[in-house]
Amino acid sequence: MAATAVAALLPAFTPALAAPPEPAPTAPAAAPSGSAALAEYTRQRPRWAPCDPQGPAEFECATIEVPLDYGRPAGRRLDLAISRIRATSPRDRHGVLLINPGGPGGQGLDMPLYLRSELPEDVPRRFDLIGFDPRGVGRSSPVGCGLTDDELNWQRPYKPASFAADVRWARTVAEKCRTANGAVLPHLTTRNTARDMDLVRAVLGERRISYLGYSYGTYLGAVYTQLFPRRADRFVLDSAVDPARIWRGMIQVWAEGAEPAFDRWADWTAARHAAYGLGATPDEVRATFWGLVARADRTPIEIDGLRLTGDDIRIAARAAFFSPRPAAESVVRLKEAAEGGTPTAAPSRRATPPRPVPPSFARTVAGAFAAPVRAGSEGPAGPEVPADNMDAAFWSVVCADTRAWPRDPERYRRDAVRDGAAYPLYGDVASHVKPCAFWQPGSEPATRIGNGVGALILQNEWDSQTPLVSGQGLRRVMKGARMVTVLGGEGHGVYGSGSCAEATATAYLTTGRLPAGDTTCRATPRQAAEASRLPLPAPQGLPAGRPAF
Repeated sequence: MAATAVAALLPAFTPALAAPPEPAPTAPAAAPSGSAALAEYTRQRPRWAPCDPQGPAEFECATIEVPLDYGRPAGRRLDLAISRIRATSPRDRHGVLLINPGGPGGQGLDMPLYLRSELPEDVPRRFDLIGFDPRGVGRSSPVGCGLTDDELNWQRPYKPASFAADVRWARTVAEKCRTANGAVLPHLTTRNTARDMDLVRAVLGERRISYLGYSYGTYLGAVYTQLFPRRADRFVLDSAVDPARIWRGMIQVWAEGAEPAFDRWADWTAARHAAYGLGATPDEVRATFWGLVARADRTPIEIDGLRLTGDDIRIAARAAFFSPRPAAESVVRLKEAAEGGTPTAAPSRRATPPRPVPPSFARTVAGAFAAPVRAGSEGPAGPEVPADNMDAAFWSVVCADTRAWPRDPERYRRDAVRDGAAYPLYGDVASHVKPCAFWQPGSEPATRIGNGVGALILQNEWDSQTPLVSGQGLRRVMKGARMVTVLGGEGHGVYGSGSCAEATATAYLTTGRLPAGDTTCRATPRQAAEASRLPLPAPQGLPAGRPAF
């Protein structure tokens, strides 16, 4: 796995932040796509048509049907939107590569169009690139809860005075989603999305599938390998979720991972005191930052027309500190604003494609891809997409996937107080009450991952959304996998970003050969600077309508 020096940068695994294990599922492990009960589904033939009349003709879309409940395939059905760009070399074609951008709740229909120009040319030459909107998302029978802007804001710092209101918020979100979607919610799970992927495999006439999954997509891929190990071909799992932490623990790991990133930032910034003036030692840099937080708690700091509280600053800083240079520049601007001056203009950066940046991992920002389906609009081949679809789908999956969410609001209070002290940047926010405390249980217990299926895990050392410790957790339970750790790598998403791990991933996809063992490579400064340009769903730094810091 990762080098010992790298592992030492992260704190030891904290049992208090991990989700407790669940009993093994009692339901069938998988619904075989070739079974008689599913024959009507597997015999479907997609009616391919251009996804967008103004778009590339080779980018095609279709809609198939999947059962809401695989235990009752004769019951209600859902639409599943799929897309493809055929392999550019029929002679060299290996098969299909399904792609998931993350989430839960991220739209994936346009990923083939985006990634065909970002991936090394050997990949689209050998694979049909297959995108899909997971069940409940985008064009695939989308769910919505009718949430207001305030209800979409889930990053709520723990305050004794607002605790009762925050509990009411969490209960209200759960009740509104249950009222709007009823019996659908228990079946919007990762297990069922993996079954949908296998149904896509059967409909496409493939014996096995290859897969590229980012972020949440790594967990989806891992669940597929657990349910359908013989149908998994070449699986690349990029920026990995730890299955032992789904899903409360994966929010809490943001707090755990932020503290070493903060310390690294303080070291880096202190070494450049002449340039930034934030402190000549790491302790002085940290004191400068916390002084700004305390000052903003007393009187909000106005910057770029916004009034930022101390809570706003530390919530935004959680992710920002994983990239030291832009974080230092942002703190300098904040300090200038606090002192009554005019903040230095934000430095210009290389133009990058806009990317989905949701408050819950999940709301897609307009313009992320070519001709995507917009929230609140009707796509060329799909229904009206509710404005809160990404958030509704996110809560649906993370709440229904596991039964480990505490039900007692007082547990959240105690945990928020404890973790706020242990992880000052974000601990109280991560452990505070969430709608899952009041969500109806999912149709099945969580999937316990543990197999020898071959796969390649890619992981940046400094990833703010799935920290290194999370990738190491997935590697522990996928014993047939190999892991490439990008030392010094920053940002969320590795493959397609020009990373030093790219050659290893491409060799695996095109030859099927994994490295002999876990390995590392070191990011160049340029690679670190460009690492965040992939359009992956990621948590929003501040409540809706505010900048990222």
